[in-house]
Amino acid sequence: GGAMKLKQLTALWLLVPGLSLGTAWAAESNWPMEPMTPDLENLPSLQNGFKLYVNYCIGCHSLQYQRYERTADDLGIPHEVALENLVFTGQKIGDLMTTSMDPEQAKTWFGAPPPDLTMVARVRSPEWLYNYLKTFYLDEGRPFGVNTGVFANVGMPNVLMHLQGVQELECAQTDAPCSNLVVREGSGTLSADEFSEVAYDLSNFLYYTGEPSRLERQRLGVFVLLFLVVLFVVTNLLAREYRKEVKH
Repeated sequence: GGAMKLKQLTALWLLVPGLSLGTAWAAESNWPMEPMTPDLENLPSLQNGFKLYVNYCIGCHSLQYQRYERTADDLGIPHEVALENLVFTGQKIGDLMTTSMDPEQAKTWFGAPPPDLTMVARVRSPEWLYNYLKTFYLDEGRPFGVNTGVFANVGMPNVLMHLQGVQELECAQTDAPCSNLVVREGSGTLSADEFSEVAYDLSNFLYYTGEPSRLERQRLGVFVLLFLVVLFVVTNLLAREYRKEVKH
């Protein structure tokens, strides 16, 4: 319906802390980052990140250098399952993951068309994305009523608030930097650990899309190492036979 479409149209604005890539990536953050290590071998995480992206993000943000087919193949998802559950734009399995949002309408709504996010994890880092997703808090002085610890004065809505809950920044009356975020009890549908998984899976998926061949290289590397081990054993045995012949 209209509400769901609007939700998809605004969803991943929370992933981009500015109205253009130029302004979005310009500022550095002094926020104490929570560690996040991506894992391309964790297929359930990548699959869930893919699902989260197409449900919350692609209405606004494309992955214009990534194809549904390549993504499904890399993540072990059958094409028919991907088409039924992950392609909502009427596209074919071989198409690029583009948004259906009209650029002119986007400019009217948000001030600028939402940027493509294929390379966002390479421009920033998966750790930065993870912390960005987790540090939204109420700020009545902002246009959308929220701010974020990682990117001050963010101009994006926090559309994942219904999952995480209403988060507030609670600070003592001192001049020291404040990073104490507290979620109102019962205000979100997920626990803190469950929302951390959501943030992790989305960040992990965007890490994958930044360089899909990285996943292929890692898998290929395992086979290369196994081949070298077998080759070492065979070479050793052959060398022993040659030494026996030399002695005789």
